[in-house]
Amino acid sequence: QLQVVQSGGGLVQPGGSLILSCTVSGVTLDIDAVGWFRQAPGKEREAVSCISDKSVTTYYDGHVKGRFILSTDRAKTTTYLTMNHLVPEDTGIYYCAVEHEWVRVTPSGCRHSDFGTWGQGTQVTVSS
Repeated sequence: QLQVVQSGGGLVQPGGSLILSCTVSGVTLDIDAVGWFRQAPGKEREAVSCISDKSVTTYYDGHVKGRFILSTDRAKTTTYLTMNHLVPEDTGIYYCAVEHEWVRVTPSGCRHSDFGTWGQGTQVTVSS
């Protein structure tokens, strides 16, 4: 089994930066994919960024491309989401998710339903 613990987040002014971290423990051998998802109030959970070894692809949502960076170690036991030039629309609860099985990640997206293990979520609020 896997356990995912997130840290980071908080309140930041527009234009600021935050770094979210995601630490995975348990049976960490052969994790294929890590994903970051956001759920804004009243909205469905949406993909922000995903990476999959077997898909050989990293996906970024169009609204964050060029501003956010997903970085991870080879084993995907520690993953970061570096968020720059934040805007109020980035506000929401951010979730990290991991999966051993192959996750289809394409330049068009990734699905939260493909991920089996989730972190506790962390609030990001962008406001002046």
